[in-house]
Amino acid sequence: MRVLIATDGSDYSRAAIEECGRMILDPANTEMLVVSSYEDSYPVTAEPFALSADYYQKIEEAVRDQAASFVDEAKSMILSKFPSAKISTEVLRGAPDQQIVEKAKEWKADLIVVGSHGRGFWGRLLGSVSTGVIHHAPCSVLVVRK
Repeated sequence: MRVLIATDGSDYSRAAIEECGRMILDPANTEMLVVSSYEDSYPVTAEPFALSADYYQKIEEAVRDQAASFVDEAKSMILSKFPSAKISTEVLRGAPDQQIVEKAKEWKADLIVVGSHGRGFWGRLLGSVSTGVIHHAPCSVLVVRK
């Protein structure tokens, strides 16, 4: 089985990772890919608020590094339960729901595991990652509520 686990470093993602660990019955035959996605920052071009390109580069590096730390933390959580687990990690760049779905297609995932922040109607209206993944995933999706 190929399981893609998406994390944003939140308690909701940690709950999803924990639930995924409880569900895996045969870790020797399960491959896991842990991903985190970050979006580009867009320059503010209004004159009094104009910022340098270096500033945006630093922001992007910080966000990418943070996403990398999220996947490393998730990998450590999984390895603490399954020391010989087959785990790879990847940091994705772009809209999280789209990137998770595209990576699941490319990697041929059997299951996607995501956490839900549980924001209800307003979260769905404003763009819930879990909702986007559910509606466009090429495979089954496990949405874990904390």
